[in-house]
Amino acid sequence: MISQKVISLVENGSAIRAMFEEGAAMAKEFGKENVYDYSLGNPSVPAPKEVNENIISIAKDMDSVVLHGYMSNAGYPDVRLAVAEHLNKLHDTHFTERNILMTVGAAGGLNVILKTLLNPGDEVLTFAPYFVEYNNYVANFDGVIKAVRTDENTFMPVPERLRDAITPKTKALIVNTPNNPTGAVYSEEVIKSIAEVLAEKEKEYGISIYLIADEPYRELVYDGAVVPYLTKYYHNTVVGYSYSKSLSLPGERIGYLVLPDELDDADLIINGAAVANRVLGFVNAPSLIQKVIGKSLDLVTDVAIYDKNRKFLYESLTKLGFECVKPEGAFYLWMKAPGGDDVAFSKAAKKYHLLLVSGKGFAGPGWVRLAYCVDYDMIVRSIPAFAELAKEYGLTK
Repeated sequence: MISQKVISLVENGSAIRAMFEEGAAMAKEFGKENVYDYSLGNPSVPAPKEVNENIISIAKDMDSVVLHGYMSNAGYPDVRLAVAEHLNKLHDTHFTERNILMTVGAAGGLNVILKTLLNPGDEVLTFAPYFVEYNNYVANFDGVIKAVRTDENTFMPVPERLRDAITPKTKALIVNTPNNPTGAVYSEEVIKSIAEVLAEKEKEYGISIYLIADEPYRELVYDGAVVPYLTKYYHNTVVGYSYSKSLSLPGERIGYLVLPDELDDADLIINGAAVANRVLGFVNAPSLIQKVIGKSLDLVTDVAIYDKNRKFLYESLTKLGFECVKPEGAFYLWMKAPGGDDVAFSKAAKKYHLLLVSGKGFAGPGWVRLAYCVDYDMIVRSIPAFAELAKEYGLTK
């Protein structure tokens, strides 16, 4: 018999991935142009052309033995230094290569820092709704995840609810802004209130509480929204970052952790994270793409394409009578399920070849998530299907 944990993972497999696979099957049956797949956050905007150019030039010019060989578990020193200096320029921080650990995407980074910090039974808080895989990442190290409900209208954290959720067993709080699935961007005022509560509880219980900032969507913001850099507000902050969304490189699995010197037990955490990177089996982040990132730090994805999708989809669906949260960031639209049953609503949508992800898996029952990182033409073609769905639920005639 295989691991009971793995049996549970199979039985409770990601609804997002399941919907994605179902979409592929439906595309074969009905034609790709007749299926409207809003399930997976797979960037539709191509990577900047300079990324491919950098891949070619590095593969051509760099010594292949060095390029494809092992390096420090933390990553190439020159790449880590380049990342640190880039962050310092953007955020007026003071990081060095010591503070940067290259990781196998943001998911790899979160697993590395949780491996470094958690003892069995330690509690990890996160604001709900939240990215479903946090459950698995925390469970990987026998931690206990606890959801803290956000405001029911704005989906912003509520300081009093956070304060009530913290116990002497609390080890970390994961914050995801811009947020998946709601698209909310936490303001500086909100971040300050979070930092105040954490500092207060650290003092009350005599413990260290680490704020883990999960930031794969940092650059994807709209209408002048600003994403505060969390290390500037709270001393025990770790930042996890990925180039999956900002440079449209999800399959390359490349990101980093920022481990500031201000952390409690900074030396132990920095050294421990490098060891965790090795013992988790990552060993080091992929060598070629590390070097590519070192030369691509000033490149950006064309956010205007996502913004066009966002505006059209939000305006079209609200005109049909659907209740949606207008996203300030990321590339997800959070839509209320008419009647309150998100599972039934997602099932009903399939009749019209609309693939929406139930909010239940995000600890957000009663809502569904639409990933609008898709072709604009698909969104346009999908609106008549949404109109039929709206009629079924009595939103329009």
